[in-house]
Amino acid sequence: MKLTLVAGDPQSRPDNSPTLYKTDRGSWVVQGWVVEDPDALATLNVPDGETVVEIPDRMIQFFK
Repeated sequence: MKLTLVAGDPQSRPDNSPTLYKTDRGSWVVQGWVVEDPDALATLNVPDGETVVEIPDRMIQFFK
C-alpha cells in the first residue's frame, strides 16, 4: 500500500496529528486518537482486525 499524506491537523503542535492519508487502493488511512471509552465501544460492533479512532471535526474538510 502506498500512502500519500493529505493533511495533518493544523491545530496540533508539534505533530500535526491526527493525520489523513490517501492510499493507492482507493481508500483512506486515518491516524487519530484511540477510542477507549467503554460506553462508546459498547455501541459499536468492531470486528477482529479493526480499530476505532477519533478525529476532530476540523479534519473533515481534507477528505476529497
